[in-house]
Amino acid sequence: MNIKSLRIKQILSLSLVVVTATIAIKCSTGKSEENDTSNKPLALPVYTVDTSDAVTVRDYLGTIEGKVTVDVRPQIEGILREIYVDEGQFVQKGQKMFKIDASAFQEELNNAVATQNVAKAKLENAQLEIDRLKPLVENDVISEVRLRSAKSDYDVAKASLAQATAAVGSAQINKEFTLITAPVTGYISRIPKRIGNLVTKGDKEPLTMLSDVQEVFVYFSMNESDFLYFSKQKAKEDSINGIKRENQLSFPDATLILADGEAYKKRGKVDAINGQVDRTTGAISLRASFENTDNILRSGSTGTLKISEVKKGVIQIPQIATSELQDRTFVYVLTADNKAERRSITINGTSKDKYIVASGLEIGDRVLISGLDKITDGSSITPIQQ
Repeated sequence: MNIKSLRIKQILSLSLVVVTATIAIKCSTGKSEENDTSNKPLALPVYTVDTSDAVTVRDYLGTIEGKVTVDVRPQIEGILREIYVDEGQFVQKGQKMFKIDASAFQEELNNAVATQNVAKAKLENAQLEIDRLKPLVENDVISEVRLRSAKSDYDVAKASLAQATAAVGSAQINKEFTLITAPVTGYISRIPKRIGNLVTKGDKEPLTMLSDVQEVFVYFSMNESDFLYFSKQKAKEDSINGIKRENQLSFPDATLILADGEAYKKRGKVDAINGQVDRTTGAISLRASFENTDNILRSGSTGTLKISEVKKGVIQIPQIATSELQDRTFVYVLTADNKAERRSITINGTSKDKYIVASGLEIGDRVLISGLDKITDGSSITPIQQ
């Protein structure tokens, strides 16, 4: 190997050493910078725990019914000849709804009237007989027995006339029953029968149902504990405001949430309570009434009643400050030296966007409200007071 080749190899070896050393220095510098960044405290907002009044809302599933709901049924048997209304139609009290074939009942009425006329004639004849016999008895032409017999015949004729008159009245009523009118003002439900069907008083299904929904009732249940709480809360508010209620139910107003999730614009009043608590479920039934002048609510619908509850002097924290693992709820609390400490808490309800804390936090604790995914137990934090 000549001298020139040896010198080239030495130069290449030296260059490789320099490059390797440079890379090592850069890697070492990068790790150092990264460690410096990871050890730098994160600046995160904190919420200082204190007590305040919380408004919670309790939900109760309710069933809506019209103030008056009536089964419309026939009072007689016959063929349905006319239907004057349609399903879902609004009708006024007394409006025509159904017509049953009246021909048979008209004939009964005609026969009853004829019988009544015969009875009237017999009564007149009996009266004439009495009038004829009276002077004869007074002049001793005939015995008084004949007159008594004539008076007895008169009484029989009079009773027959009363019986015939009653039969006419009964036949007239049956004939009037062939026209069925609305017993109340309201909305018509489903009409299962059709023209030509036979209808009777014993039918399982009514001709239809009629609901007066100008005012509706919402029936719901709550447990005994809730009932006592709301009753006492409202009574206390009335006492503070100087309101005296004699024989009136003292209970907070209710908001009705409809099936589409929107709140009904008018608030309702709880105006009736079942006299007994159900021993099986421990629940008590209540009724709230709502005005329905816009005819939005319908019988048979369901809704959710919301009743507000005020809790005095409780600890609340933002819901975004919590995390959940299985069935437990956690928060990060700052220690005196601004280290993050993971702590388990117990939730006792919600108030808007906050949780009500039953245990796990004390007044003055500082709770992190963001960046929870960036920290672990013991992380250094620079607190930003909210």
